[in-house]
Amino acid sequence: MLNPENFLKELFNVAVQKAHPDDGLLTALSVVAKKINGRTIILGAGKGAAAMAAVAESYFEGDIEGVVVTPYKHGCPTKTIEVIEAAHPVPDHAGQVVARKMLAMVEDLTANDRVIFLVSGGGSSLLVLPPEVIELSEKQFINKQLLRSGASIDEINCVRKKLSQIKGGRLALRCAPATVHTFAISDVPGDSPSVIASGPTVPDDTRIDDAREILARYNIQVSDSVDLYLDEQSCRQPDWATLPETNTFTTIRTPQMSLDAAAEYALSKGIRPIILGDLEGESREVAKVHAGITRQIIKYDQPCKAPCVILSGGETTVTVKGNGRGGRNVEFLLSLTLELKGLKGVSAIACDTDGIDGTEDNAGAIMLENTYQRALLKQMNPRDYLENNDGYCFFNGLDALIFTGPTRTNVNDFRAIFIQV
Repeated sequence: MLNPENFLKELFNVAVQKAHPDDGLLTALSVVAKKINGRTIILGAGKGAAAMAAVAESYFEGDIEGVVVTPYKHGCPTKTIEVIEAAHPVPDHAGQVVARKMLAMVEDLTANDRVIFLVSGGGSSLLVLPPEVIELSEKQFINKQLLRSGASIDEINCVRKKLSQIKGGRLALRCAPATVHTFAISDVPGDSPSVIASGPTVPDDTRIDDAREILARYNIQVSDSVDLYLDEQSCRQPDWATLPETNTFTTIRTPQMSLDAAAEYALSKGIRPIILGDLEGESREVAKVHAGITRQIIKYDQPCKAPCVILSGGETTVTVKGNGRGGRNVEFLLSLTLELKGLKGVSAIACDTDGIDGTEDNAGAIMLENTYQRALLKQMNPRDYLENNDGYCFFNGLDALIFTGPTRTNVNDFRAIFIQV
């Protein structure tokens, strides 16, 4: 009989390993010429940017130059490409410095030149350059509100694109007439190129009115300067026709790939996988749906008999109302613990594949069959912790947090519920 804790942790490890760019990026780069007559500039942004840069610079021949930005502690050694670390998920001055440096690098490029852009989750916060009339502090304030509002990632990135000189295709416009080849690790449901890191090299498919509606719906407070800027931009649209037809976008890693890898591992252990795919919604509500499926399996053998494992990914949200600590994964797992109340034969894991759940130092946590009862014995009421958005402290009190450190990749959340009965 499988040890639930070991099995779940190995599932997560398999998912993270599959998300790494190494072989996938080299394979994707093979369709791009190793050497050209013009300049080759390598740029990148995201949690996997440094790891991707190390792979990319080993592929190209001749002189290359470039810079990438990645979160603090996510850097790794490179030979030629400069790696700069900045803040995530709320941007800081370092991210603004990198953005200006990138734009300076692509000035005066010709049709003989090319830009290799390496993008992964987290790039939206790391690559920050608000319009001149908007202060960085204003962008930070809006970002903090959005992160606590319960808005989905595509809604948050819609607003980010409208308040940027580099996101929403604007980097590609500055690179023209040079060709831009983008290679991406997706961390968003549906893998939309325009949503991954707010699509710096992809034409923006959203409108100013979309951003205004999102700001209003989530009651996001903005300054007069932001309001005025949005008004002025409402009648100005970038000329996407100036982008070279030779521009390409290749996704090298996706959440589905990691779910498939975990499913294959489960099958190798004789455990039937049920893949629910990329999911969105409030973390605690998504947990209730997972709990319902779990009970259906145990009671009715539907959609399959145990032993089995339910796998899901995506990016849920948390509308923060309490003062506790934790990200969306411990929120999910705490809600699941409360719903199942120690249901026999059920254990679960919920972690972020980047190794950081929200803004904390853990990747996520694990729930075992005895977690609920152990909490009650310690006089830890799961409902109280959930109402205070305090999943970190709940699982920390049970020594059930999972720490991996930065994984230097990101295909978003990974959840697995193992049912043995």
